[in-house]
Amino acid sequence: MNIKDEVTLIGKQAKESFYKLQNIPKNIKNDALLKIADELESNANWIIKENKKDLKNAEEMGQTKAFLDRLELTTQRIQSMAESVRVVASLPDPVGNIEGQYIHPNGLKIAKIRQPIGVVGIIYESRPNVTIDAASLCLKSANACILRGGSEAIHSNLALAKIFNDTATQCGIPKNAVQMISTTDRSAVGEMLKLDQYIDVIIPRGGKSLISRIYDESRIPVIAHLDGVCHTYLHADADLDMSIQIVLNAKLQRPGVCNAMETLLVHESCAPILLPSIAKELVQGGCELRGCPRTQMLIDCKPATEEDWYTEYLDKILSIKIVSSIEEAIYHINYYGSHHSDAIITNDYQMAEKFLQEVDSATVYVNASTRFTDGFEFGMGAEIGISTNKLHWRGPMALEGLTTFKFIIRGNGQIRG
Repeated sequence: MNIKDEVTLIGKQAKESFYKLQNIPKNIKNDALLKIADELESNANWIIKENKKDLKNAEEMGQTKAFLDRLELTTQRIQSMAESVRVVASLPDPVGNIEGQYIHPNGLKIAKIRQPIGVVGIIYESRPNVTIDAASLCLKSANACILRGGSEAIHSNLALAKIFNDTATQCGIPKNAVQMISTTDRSAVGEMLKLDQYIDVIIPRGGKSLISRIYDESRIPVIAHLDGVCHTYLHADADLDMSIQIVLNAKLQRPGVCNAMETLLVHESCAPILLPSIAKELVQGGCELRGCPRTQMLIDCKPATEEDWYTEYLDKILSIKIVSSIEEAIYHINYYGSHHSDAIITNDYQMAEKFLQEVDSATVYVNASTRFTDGFEFGMGAEIGISTNKLHWRGPMALEGLTTFKFIIRGNGQIRG
């Protein structure tokens, strides 16, 4: 079977499975998820063995340490995946919730009900945990899903998908509710993007080149999970100890993820006090610093270029800019950022509220690290990704983000005049 026919068959099977999923009781879905979590932990050694094949290939290709970090599965990370599945199982099921209802003057009873989207196509790179996060959220919300992970994680993804599917079907979940495209041929993505008769939405997670390709080629609506050019702004009254803690966490706790800080903005009045101490801690943590001309006058760092302000490094590199006002900081974030996650450090209530209101990003923080932008941290169990779209969803996309609405109308013979 050629790739076009193979992907088309997967799409057809997914749509058929979606209709069957609507009849599966909530307790069956939850029991399946709990059993899947157990099986992930029981098969941790095999998963790690398969993951090491991917790590070896990535190392031979000269991938960065940050890339390898995103790719690696450890016992602890597998346990975290299993725990996220258990949390998803424990969450309220949004499907069928009545969001609003009323009686029309003509007697029609109109209700707005949450429903699954349908068949969700997820295209992603490097992070195999997405396989489990996406599959568990789609199953809980009664969506069928088609997964297409990157070639760099093929062994890990296939192992995880096998455990998920074998366990789910044993528990009564329809076959093909979750399908993994196993070929690493890039043409499979192109064929997938043509299946508008079967796939209802495409959710990409990856670099700019992947996202651009999907926007250019897709016949299907796209909910993009773009790069994270995240900022932290230290306002004039920022506390030194708090600033150091938050900056170090936002940049160095795990630099290769989308909610890590990439640019630090510092108000000019506090820069001489804060920057030298913060820079010292960052450098000790192995971080390369790039700064504007005013920054270079205060600390030892490389010059920042215009391109740096747009760059998601996903590594221990940080660009720093001194600004003259909160307005300049907000302008910089809205102009150069990716509208993902941005934070202000301040004790000034009015400045905090101004920042929250005027920064045009999916998640905006006061006195906290951008590293909290995550479905699990927000109490959602897991996430498909962080949507930087404004339609249909924004921010961590979990169960509720995987639903839409239908209107149900009950009458007793009404006709329109």
